[in-house]
Amino acid sequence: VQLQASGGGLVQAGGSLRLSCAASGRTFSSCAMGWFRQAPGKEREFVASITWSGGSTYYADSVKGRFRISRNNAKNTVYLQMNSLKPEDTAVYYCAADAETYTVVAATRIREYDYWGQGTLVTVSS
Repeated sequence: VQLQASGGGLVQAGGSLRLSCAASGRTFSSCAMGWFRQAPGKEREFVASITWSGGSTYYADSVKGRFRISRNNAKNTVYLQMNSLKPEDTAVYYCAADAETYTVVAATRIREYDYWGQGTLVTVSS
């Protein structure tokens, strides 16, 4: 699976952005997907994840209620809708795919993901 993230940019606090992650490879629709982020000087952290069917989603406490992860398996794409953005959301956002197929839950730990996109920068100004 190859992943290409896009949609980052500069936005004012309180604004919205939608990130997209386009995947190539025939196993996309059977893989859980996740979004992670890494702020300058900080470790990469979990943001959100979604099961292969889209039936279950998981969020970090810091984004719960503001971000929404979704997927369109027909388009081989996973999305991250980000609303009410805050300066502390500034980071490079990465999408990732779990190589294990048809998992019941979507992982929230970095080490459980096998494929990574190149990242897209989100900058939130105050």
